[in-house]
Amino acid sequence: MSIKAFINFVELPTKIASVVPFLVGSIYSLYRYGEIKLSNLIIMFISMITFDMATTAINNYCDYKNELKHLKDEYSGRNPMFIHGISKKTGLITIGTLLSIATLFGIILTIRTNPLVLLMGIICFIIGIFYTFGPIPISRMPLGEIFSGVFMGLFITFITIYVNIYDKDYFGIYLYGDAIVAKFNIIEALVILLISIPLITGIANIMLSNNICDLEDDIKVNRFTLPYYLGKDIGIIIYEILYYIGYTAIVVGVLIRILPITSALCILTLIPVIRNINSFKENQIKSKTFILSIKNFIILSVVYILSIACAII
Repeated sequence: MSIKAFINFVELPTKIASVVPFLVGSIYSLYRYGEIKLSNLIIMFISMITFDMATTAINNYCDYKNELKHLKDEYSGRNPMFIHGISKKTGLITIGTLLSIATLFGIILTIRTNPLVLLMGIICFIIGIFYTFGPIPISRMPLGEIFSGVFMGLFITFITIYVNIYDKDYFGIYLYGDAIVAKFNIIEALVILLISIPLITGIANIMLSNNICDLEDDIKVNRFTLPYYLGKDIGIIIYEILYYIGYTAIVVGVLIRILPITSALCILTLIPVIRNINSFKENQIKSKTFILSIKNFIILSVVYILSIACAII
């Protein structure tokens, strides 16, 4: 498999959706807790990015088989496996290798921190695999937006913060004698939830806009996503509301001093974001307007990260 084929097979450019929560978690760890453990972050990044690539590869592998089955002679060949001539065997070997690397580094991270990392890793592993695999994958149900937003926007942010502050005893699983004790600081959990909301809504909207654009094509291959059940019009309304929820969370975070005052600058990004929202409302075309949800996510995320970083300097 060539490098270009691999990049397309795992859809490397889309990994921005996991890299951004990782960066937010890293910079926020330094801002709020004054902690940054570089070795743990490197190990986590390798595990996270390889697992994300593996789940995308699984998705493309399953879609390829499903599309061939349902479309037969009508198959347009848009799947990277078809475009680059990737055999099923090569696809499976690639998936297995990526999952093995992710698992290995996940275990190393657990040994260096706390069993809580293993527990959360297992949950993410199960959701990630069954997101695209199984008799009824999550991605083919009206749950994709929720799962992608929460597990990428919240879980990655939480785990990233946790591997930096695991020794502060805010959260953890501990063995005391013959008892297993779990510690969960509700206040800190709510703090992490609040600062993750802009990421949750942004990632959910990437999935939602993709499903809105692909509605007709998805129906042909028996993929019934949220827009199928709610309709495009309501889907677009939800799409717009989710952005405003994200911005509201930032304002609340600044007001209650969970986020620095510099994060209020994020409100300025509403200008290009609203313009992109209106463009998407006018036309839902995969090749032209789907990219707007990714642009919105990047615009807000970059300013969000820099606004927190500025408060540290």
